[in-house]
Amino acid sequence: MFSLIQAAGWPIWFLLVASIVAVTVIVERILYLRTSRVLPPTLLNEVISVARAGPVSAEHINELERHSPLGSVLAAGLRKKGAPRERMLQAVEEAGRIATHGLERYLTALGTVATLAPLMGLFGTVIGMIELFGAQDVAGADPLRVAHGISVALYNTAFGLAVAMPALMFHRHFHALVDSRVLELEQQALRLVNALSETTDADEIS
Repeated sequence: MFSLIQAAGWPIWFLLVASIVAVTVIVERILYLRTSRVLPPTLLNEVISVARAGPVSAEHINELERHSPLGSVLAAGLRKKGAPRERMLQAVEEAGRIATHGLERYLTALGTVATLAPLMGLFGTVIGMIELFGAQDVAGADPLRVAHGISVALYNTAFGLAVAMPALMFHRHFHALVDSRVLELEQQALRLVNALSETTDADEIS
C-alpha cells in the first residue's frame, strides 16, 4: 500500500482524505437511515393507542421525541392533542422539516466528494505530466523520472474515478432513500392527526 502511495506521488493524499470522508459518511448514513431506526414499524399504532387511552404525560412525549425521527414527528402531534386540526398539522409539518434535515445530514459532504474527486485526480494527472516534461533535458530523458511522472498521472486519474463513482452512486441512493422516508413520515403523521381529530370529536360529542 505504501509503495502504491509513493508511486502515485503527493497529490494522492488529497484523494485518500476524500475517500476516508466518503466511506465514513456512507457507513454512517447506512446505519442511520435504516427503516427500523427512522420508522419503527409498530410505533404509530402504539402512539395512537396511548393517545386514545387518555392524557399523555409530558415525560412520555419527551421520551417519544428522542426515540426516532418518526417519534419526534409524532411527539409534535401529541403536544397539540385537543387543538384544532390545522394547528396539529402545522406542528407535525414543522417537526417533519427538522427530521428531514437530520435525514439529509452529511449528504452535501458526500456530494462534494463525488464532484471533487475527479478534479483531484485530474490535478494529480497534471502534476504527473509536469514531472514527465520536467524529466526532459538537453542530455535526454531520465527514465526513472519519466516512469514516475507517468505513474503519478495514471494512479491519480484512476483513484479519483474510483473514489468518485461509489460516492456519486451512494449520494443518489441516499437522496432517493431520504425522499421515501420523508413521504412515509408525512403519511404516518397524517394518520396520527386523523386519529387525534377523531378522538377530540368523540370527546366533544360525549
